[in-house]
Amino acid sequence: MANVHSEALPFPILIGDIGGTNARFSILVDAESKATDFVHVQTADYETIDDAIVDKVFNNPELAKPRSAILAIAGPVDGDEIDLTNCDWIVRPKKMIGELGFDAVLVLNDFEAQALAVASLTDSDREQIGPNAPAVDATRVVLGPGTGLGVAGLLHAQDTWFPVPGEGGHVDIGPRTPRDLEIFPHLVTIEGRVSAEEIISGRGLLHIYNAVCAAGSVTPSVSQPKDVTEEGLNGKNAQAAEALELFVTYLGRLAGDLALIFMARGGVFLGGGISPKILPELKKPAFRAAFEDKAPHKELMETIPTFVVTHPQAALAGLASYARTPASYGIATEGRCWRR
Repeated sequence: MANVHSEALPFPILIGDIGGTNARFSILVDAESKATDFVHVQTADYETIDDAIVDKVFNNPELAKPRSAILAIAGPVDGDEIDLTNCDWIVRPKKMIGELGFDAVLVLNDFEAQALAVASLTDSDREQIGPNAPAVDATRVVLGPGTGLGVAGLLHAQDTWFPVPGEGGHVDIGPRTPRDLEIFPHLVTIEGRVSAEEIISGRGLLHIYNAVCAAGSVTPSVSQPKDVTEEGLNGKNAQAAEALELFVTYLGRLAGDLALIFMARGGVFLGGGISPKILPELKKPAFRAAFEDKAPHKELMETIPTFVVTHPQAALAGLASYARTPASYGIATEGRCWRR
């Protein structure tokens, strides 16, 4: 094991964004080139991540064989065998070096990669929600609902961006309004508590919808998160529409809490797979109203910008930016980088 703080990895570099449902890979041939067109796989289609890399990357004659890998995974990076939170894959860097031939493997948290993206993406890669305040070079927060709920901070000091990974998606969420008190008894809990990820994620949206139906003694008519989104956006299903509005409200509340925790004057950025799909709902007043409703600091919250990340492969873009110029980012690699 090596401590290679901000040390460049050898090119070509395989960069990978490994989520609970989808895994996306790309090759960065050198620091001056663009990343290759990404390779997309469903995690359920392969028993291991190694199988997916061999099949989709190594067996593709059009792709350069990578010497090192930078992988962003949906779960905490702890030890030599790294479990993903929402799928059965286990990342084993030593095995990748020994059997796949990598010289080095660096493993980051997936929302650490999203934070790297937030530091490097341009205005064309994001859509502003609410007041037209600039995204200054100051502390930022990124959170995003998808299969799970990822959260990360991004500190800025001495011309360097410092990603702060964590498991903020598992904080408690509590009721605030009379309607919340009607709905919350019907929500799915984990050992008696409502975790943010259980209501602000794909399955969370479905949980809210089912709770709304239960509170109104209505039989649910849809069973997939995408159907709740579709019927909520088109207004054809009253329970789905309310579920989507509540989802956005709860997302706004948590985003505001995180903005206060980090004093994120540089903005809060919504990533993940769901936010871009519900952009019309996020542009309605509910999100910013919930975000700003933080008395006694409402005036402060009004000055903090919020954005939806619209870049289709933001995590890969963030990893590529780090691979090109690692010295621009304060990433401590001890315990997370393995070398031959």
